[in-house]
Amino acid sequence: MIPEQNMQTKSIVLPLVLAVTSVTAQDLTFKVWPEKIPGSKSSPSYQEVTRMNDQNRPRISKVTHPELLVYLPPKEKASGASVVICPGGGYGVLAIDHEGYDIAEWLNEMGIAGIILKYRLPSDEIMENRAIGPLQDVQEAIRMVRRKAAGWGLSPEKIGVMGFSAGGHLAGTASTMYGENVYEPIDNTSARPDFSILIYGVLSMQEGVTHQGSRTNLLGEQASGEKADRFSNELHVDKNTPPAFLVHSADDEAVPVDNSIRYYQALKRSGIAGELHIYESGGHGYGLGTGGSTESMWPEACKAWLRKQGWIK
Repeated sequence: MIPEQNMQTKSIVLPLVLAVTSVTAQDLTFKVWPEKIPGSKSSPSYQEVTRMNDQNRPRISKVTHPELLVYLPPKEKASGASVVICPGGGYGVLAIDHEGYDIAEWLNEMGIAGIILKYRLPSDEIMENRAIGPLQDVQEAIRMVRRKAAGWGLSPEKIGVMGFSAGGHLAGTASTMYGENVYEPIDNTSARPDFSILIYGVLSMQEGVTHQGSRTNLLGEQASGEKADRFSNELHVDKNTPPAFLVHSADDEAVPVDNSIRYYQALKRSGIAGELHIYESGGHGYGLGTGGSTESMWPEACKAWLRKQGWIK
């Protein structure tokens, strides 16, 4: 299991504002689904919870109404690019601090709008089909950003998606299953991201490669091979898959490095631009990599890749 997800949480629910004191001021908040959520079921006892773990980090669970938390860069830095951020947490919680708020601030420093997606976590209690609930949210999130891009000073053709751990699986799914009709959109706005950033991602649902907790939470205890194949991102890369930047550590005991290797190899087979960085150490769940080891180099490498691809100035 992913270590940070196994840490015990304090029993009291604390205001989320405690966790955001260091981040750039949030500009906008939008409900992903202003009206009825597709495929949703009512459960009055299922209510969103924010708890602080034993490292005093916020973990959000039981999301009922997904939201976009929009952080726009200073106008003098703005590149027109934006990134929808999917925090990780094994599809059981959202590690929204170091895989959300910190990332939005980092993106803003590069002139990129950081847009955190607080997505629904798979649950039979509130979803008719738990496997597609998060995918519905990220597809609509990308469509919403594209619809609103002009009003936010963004380019509708420079929208990326970024994910960490299980959030990396969601970002990878958004990059490979953007054409899947998992709900009826209000218009023909594309859900395809223009690029993806996948950090120690659970990109496969294949036995022996996946993170079992993420697979169980998303697909259930007895998922068929067919279902696992459908949600194994590396099996769905094609010539239309967006370019990707991938990061993983060789000593990741929670999510094997083969997840990123397989996805990168699939990109190469399809002739898609991609860059994979494998670090000797780092383990799992390090966010921007502030520990000082080699994995701490990935943000600068990513910045160089974004510049090379033309997403930032």
